[in-house]
Amino acid sequence: MNFEKLTKPIPIVDLFAGPGGLGEGFSSLPDEPFRIAVSAEMDEAAHSTLRLRAFFRLLKRRQSDQFLQSYYQYCHGLTPLPYDASNRDIWDEAGTEAQRLTLGKPADNQKLDEQISKAGIDSRTPWVLIGGPPCQAYSLVGRARNRGEVDYIPEEDHRHFLYKEYLRILQKHRPAVFIMENVKGILSSSVGGQRIFHSILQDLTDPDSALKSPCSGQGYRIYSLSCQTTFGRGDDPASINAHDFVVKAEEHGIPQARHRVILMGIREDILKLGIQPDCLVVEPPVSVSDAIGNLPPLRSALSRQTDNAEQWKKTVVQHLVELEHAASLIEGPKMTRIREALKRTSQTIKVLPRGGLRMPKRSSACTDRSELDRWYEDEHLTVWLNHEARSHMTSDLRRYVYAAAFAEVVGRSPKGHKDFTLDGLRPNHDNWESGKFADRFRVQLGNLPATTVTSHISKDGHYFIHFDPSQCRSLTVREAARLQTFPDNYFFQGNRTQQYHQVGNAVPPLLANKIAKIVQSFFQQIGQAEPRSTLRPYEQGKLP
Repeated sequence: MNFEKLTKPIPIVDLFAGPGGLGEGFSSLPDEPFRIAVSAEMDEAAHSTLRLRAFFRLLKRRQSDQFLQSYYQYCHGLTPLPYDASNRDIWDEAGTEAQRLTLGKPADNQKLDEQISKAGIDSRTPWVLIGGPPCQAYSLVGRARNRGEVDYIPEEDHRHFLYKEYLRILQKHRPAVFIMENVKGILSSSVGGQRIFHSILQDLTDPDSALKSPCSGQGYRIYSLSCQTTFGRGDDPASINAHDFVVKAEEHGIPQARHRVILMGIREDILKLGIQPDCLVVEPPVSVSDAIGNLPPLRSALSRQTDNAEQWKKTVVQHLVELEHAASLIEGPKMTRIREALKRTSQTIKVLPRGGLRMPKRSSACTDRSELDRWYEDEHLTVWLNHEARSHMTSDLRRYVYAAAFAEVVGRSPKGHKDFTLDGLRPNHDNWESGKFADRFRVQLGNLPATTVTSHISKDGHYFIHFDPSQCRSLTVREAARLQTFPDNYFFQGNRTQQYHQVGNAVPPLLANKIAKIVQSFFQQIGQAEPRSTLRPYEQGKLP
C-alpha cells in the first residue's frame, strides 16, 4: 500500500445522509481531521437541514463572528434567510457540498461521481465513505407492513438493494475506510431464501465480484465496532455471529437504547501494515432526564376544541381528579401510590407555554454543566429551536397523565389493558385486550436511557410520552433530537412532521463522533507506519 498523499483534512463522502447525523459526528472532531466533501440526500426537508448545517460549518471554518451572525439571526427569527450579501457565496458552497440527489437515478449518480472527482478523491488518497441505505424494507415494522400488502414481492422492492448504490461508490472510487449503518432487522431479513445481511457482507468485501466488474485485486475486511469479530473475502458468513456487528448506543454514552448494525470496512492493501481498528469503549448509561431534564416544561395544545393555557390546565386537572377518584375504588398498595401521585400532580400543575419553532430562553446562571451539556449547548443561542409541543385529544391527555404518574410510582411504563384499568383509559380498539397493543402508550422513563427514537414519533407520540405527569404530553422535536444527541444549534427544517422524521431516522451524532475518533486513530497509525517519503504533506509522518 502506497498512498500518493495523506491529506489534511481527510475527505468524507456521506450517502443517504438524512439531516446529517453521521456526518456531524465526523466533522465535529477538534482541529477538523475530517471534512465532508459531498453529502447526498433525496428528501427535500432533510436536504434543507443538511445544507443549513453545511453552511453553519463553513461559517465556523472562517472563524469570523461577522459571518456567523447571519446564521444566528436566522435561528432567532430576525431574518428570513440564513445568509446575507456578505456570505451568499458560502451558502452556494454549502449547496455544492450538500447535494439533493436520488441515488440510483443515472443523472444523479453522474452528478455524485462528478462531485467526488472534483474533490480530488480516488484510491490514491485516503478518504472515508459513510452512510446508511434506507432501512424501510429491513426494519421489523416495515416488513410487517409489507406482509400486509397482497401484491408485495420482496424481490421487486428496490429498497432491498439500495445498498448497491453505496457499493457502486465503494467499487468505483475505492475509499480507504467506510462506515455503513443500518437497522438491526437487516440481520434477519431475507429475499428469495437468501439472508440479506450475508449477501451484503460478501458484496462489501468484494465489490468487483458483486458488481461483475473487472477484478482490481482490492477488497475489504469488515470489522465490528463492538468486539473483535471480522469478516473478509472468502469467509463463510454462517461461521460468524452476525449480532457481533450490532452497536448498542446506550452502552456508549448515548441517552437512548438504539441498537444498529454498524460496519467498519478497511481496504485490504492498507491492512498489510498490520494495523487494526479499536472498538468502541463501554461507558456508563445516560438517562432521559440527563438529556432533556433542563429543557423548559411545556403543555400540549388541545385538539378538536378551544385551546388556551387555562383551558388546558382545567382539562388536565379534571382528568386527574376523576382518575384519583377511580383509583380510590381499587384496593392495593400500588394503586394507593398511583392515586397519591395523581393527587400531587393535580395540586402542583401549572399553566405552561406550548413552546414554538423558536422559543425564547430565560437566562440561566447554571455553572454545573456536564460533558453532555457542553455537547448540546450553544451560548450564542437565545432561543430553543424546534421545541414545540404537538396537539393531543383530551382522551389522550388522560392516558398520558395516568401513564406518567404510573411510571413515576411503579418504575415502568404501564402495559395494555392490564395496567390501563381506570375509567376512561381504554382506547377504541376492538382487540385492545388481545395483547397486541400492550406498548401502545409508552412513557420514556426519566432515570433510564430512552427506547429507540424512530420515525414513528412523527405519527402520534404515544410511544414517546414525557416522564413528567404535569406536562402531560409527548416529546417535542428538540427533546427527541437531544435523545439522538443533536446539538441545540442544529436547526431542523420543514414542517414538524418532517422534522420528527429526520430526527427519528438519523444516526446519533455523538455516537458517530466516537466512531470518528476510532477512524482518526486508525489513520494516525497509518501515518506512523508509512515510509516518510510517501507522506509529502506531513514532514513528521503522522496525522494530527
